[in-house]
Amino acid sequence: MLVLKRKVGEVVRVANDIEVHVLAVEGDTIKLGFEAPKHIQILRSEVYDAIKAENVQSAMSNDHDAKVMLKQLMKKSLNNDKS
Repeated sequence: MLVLKRKVGEVVRVANDIEVHVLAVEGDTIKLGFEAPKHIQILRSEVYDAIKAENVQSAMSNDHDAKVMLKQLMKKSLNNDKS
């Protein structure tokens, strides 16, 4: 992990096309501004974690639904074979 100290008004550059601006420091809160191309997604970690958890839950639900559908198709196929 790279650790830097910056003052209000200073900028940190990430790669060639991302800038992080220190806008304000108020007590233990730092206000940052990000400049990046539109295709770069910038999220607070708690938002990212919530999206990730939601995606995992959705995938698990879809997996369960797929298993149920597969069982139904197999049962239907077996019933058709018996006819």
